Amino acid sequence: MDTERLLADRYRLTAELGRGEVGVVWQAHDEALGRQVAVKEIRAADELAPDEVRRLYTRLEQEAMTAGRISHRNATTVHNVVVEDGRLWIVMELVRGLSLKDVLAAEGSVPPAHAARIGAEAASALRSAHEAGIWHRDIKPANILLGNDNRVVLTDFGISLVKADTARARTGEPVGAPEFTAPECARGAAPGPASDMWSLGVLLYLAATGVSPFRRGTAEETLGALASYTDADLPPVREAGPLAAVLERLLRADPDERPTAAAAERLLWVAAAGSTPRPAPGPSADRADRAGEPSRPVSSGDPQDGGGRGPAAGRRPVPADAPGPSAGSGSAPPAPEGDRGPWVLPVTILVVLVALLAALAAAVAAR
Repeated sequence: MDTERLLADRYRLTAELGRGEVGVVWQAHDEALGRQVAVKEIRAADELAPDEVRRLYTRLEQEAMTAGRISHRNATTVHNVVVEDGRLWIVMELVRGLSLKDVLAAEGSVPPAHAARIGAEAASALRSAHEAGIWHRDIKPANILLGNDNRVVLTDFGISLVKADTARARTGEPVGAPEFTAPECARGAAPGPASDMWSLGVLLYLAATGVSPFRRGTAEETLGALASYTDADLPPVREAGPLAAVLERLLRADPDERPTAAAAERLLWVAAAGSTPRPAPGPSADRADRAGEPSRPVSSGDPQDGGGRGPAAGRRPVPADAPGPSAGSGSAPPAPEGDRGPWVLPVTILVVLVALLAALAAAVAAR
């Protein structure tokens, strides 16, 4: 029994919060800083050989330390990584609330607008992670926390990979829950940002409808169906309102056709406000994001302006395809013809008067 254990001479474990596939989550008291934290104890499978366990813990320690670079209100903060008694312990912030899994187990589904807001805040965390070169790889309802302070938190980046570590990932072995696995990963491709967006789309489909769109009888059947997935195989999205249009884009078979985290965040805030996102004419905003071009926020009340809480009250979001001045142009658009401002008439009168005076002076000189 590890309760009341003092970890690393600093973190006193006080209560077990839950158990998962890879270990136990504890509530602990940080005696150095006098605060409550969560500690995830990673336990390797018993069938692994000692050298495999060492490699596993080394990789997870590196990934946990890399995840500590993510600083975002919608992602759990990693405070410390400890190796003790041959086990890995990840110290994180303690988020008080329920997981989305708990909510769906009790209620079956959530209103589409609420699901869209959850998705927008999760996409915001993914945007920050993807910019740091970190993929989540295990997005599912159990890893979405709904805090008592109305905060949505994406947790468990412990199995994320950095771009430089992607080559070390095992090919042909999808990571995460089978029903949330992207089609390309089911076919053996390495995960990436687009596979995170697919998983988010499946999660939001489940949250809004209460139905898991790709779950089959067994994990093998689920992965087999996903490996041969085409856009025509997407089950109809019923009763999802404006969110349906976003789900159809997130669940594209071709990873290159899915929106980036930044684009998905904008689309989901529009859907959360009750408006149906419209595709932009010409090159999509998704392509612009991938090319590194700046993108317009969805509204003057950008989620980050309000601490990530979404568009400001009383102001309707502006779709991404709405016309507006170019970002960073530093000047206002030119006035249209026929509307040159109040100074045009006085200048004209002055020119006429000067011309008359010049003519009068010439006439007087001639006499």
